[in-house]
Amino acid sequence: IVLYWMHKSKGYSLLVRTPWDVELHGLFTTRSPHRPNPIGLSVVRLIERKGNILRVKGIDAIEGTPLIDIKPYVPEFDELQEVKIGWLEGKVKR
Repeated sequence: IVLYWMHKSKGYSLLVRTPWDVELHGLFTTRSPHRPNPIGLSVVRLIERKGNILRVKGIDAIEGTPLIDIKPYVPEFDELQEVKIGWLEGKVKR
């Protein structure tokens, strides 16, 4: 799990449009990078470690984004069962 500072974020609106819907949605029901507190979180896969350099897959950040913290993913604590994603259900595919 990687926490990072979305340093390119400029201001925010409490209602936003997403790439998956034409309607406005409340900011906190989206993954918009424009937030009152621009801290990002990604659950990533570790591909390689060389010294203090980590190569990961699946991070939702741009090159040069400052990292705040790195934490281990522990399924017993982090895995959620029966997750509901509200308005986003059926709109995104992996």
